[in-house]
Amino acid sequence: MLSFLPKPVLGLITFLLIVANTIILCIPLFLVTFLKLIVPLGGWRKGCSWTLALISELWADVNTGILGLTQKINWDVQCAEGLNRRGWYLVTCNHQSWVDIVVLQHVLNRKIPPLKFFLKQELIWLPILGVAWWALDYPFMKRHSREYLERHPEKKGKDLATTRKACEKYRGMPVSVMNFMEGTRFTAEKSTRQESSFRHLLKPKSGGVAFVLAAMGGQLHALLDVTIVYHEEPHNLKDLLCGRLRNITVRMQEREIPDEMSQGNYDEDPVFRKKFQNWVNGIWSEKDQLIESIKTK
Repeated sequence: MLSFLPKPVLGLITFLLIVANTIILCIPLFLVTFLKLIVPLGGWRKGCSWTLALISELWADVNTGILGLTQKINWDVQCAEGLNRRGWYLVTCNHQSWVDIVVLQHVLNRKIPPLKFFLKQELIWLPILGVAWWALDYPFMKRHSREYLERHPEKKGKDLATTRKACEKYRGMPVSVMNFMEGTRFTAEKSTRQESSFRHLLKPKSGGVAFVLAAMGGQLHALLDVTIVYHEEPHNLKDLLCGRLRNITVRMQEREIPDEMSQGNYDEDPVFRKKFQNWVNGIWSEKDQLIESIKTK
């Protein structure tokens, strides 16, 4: 345990260990990706995809080991029962910082299939990570705003087509599709600007979830609803690396996805859109109450 070190030194050591883990494991990751690309056989490529998933799980395992070596974190985690590594999940979580991704990988690795995050298209240009995410079949999205679509109606429907194309890669093997419904990290300023009715959450953006469910054609069998509470402020990635985050609470709930939520047209059908939004807002109301109960214990 290295948590006795000065915070800046601890943060540097933790960061360098994670970078080293990433660089080392990217070598076999890129090699398997190259072999997957040059051999156009379905069985071979499926085997390569399984190997890539194992590499990503090993990366998360090593990162967890690094945090165990360098940090002194009190984890209060309640997992959903019956999670299955061969299952098909839509995973959502309240979004507060980059630490959320570290926490999700820590608590979910090897319990469900590796998480697939929908990423902004610009992130593909990040050194090493961008190529690694591409190799792991993370979908890179260029979502158009409602205002943009009003100016360019010819682009209408392209978002769903792009999402469906990205999700086609997941039909041959179990997957966990990750979606932060808030779309951005929570801050009090954003909450006020949105006039959010939730105390600890931003308004959920249900369109992205509707797109994923429609694109997967009912293949995702459950919604894994994860709630994260940090008991120290601030709680950004730098604070985690430097050992300032000591108490993290995680709660999970597996929810059934109603069949009708995968069968409507979110863009074109206002009745379905309202029904879908009500379903998501109900989940968000329960999450907000859960966060309040954890914070006021």
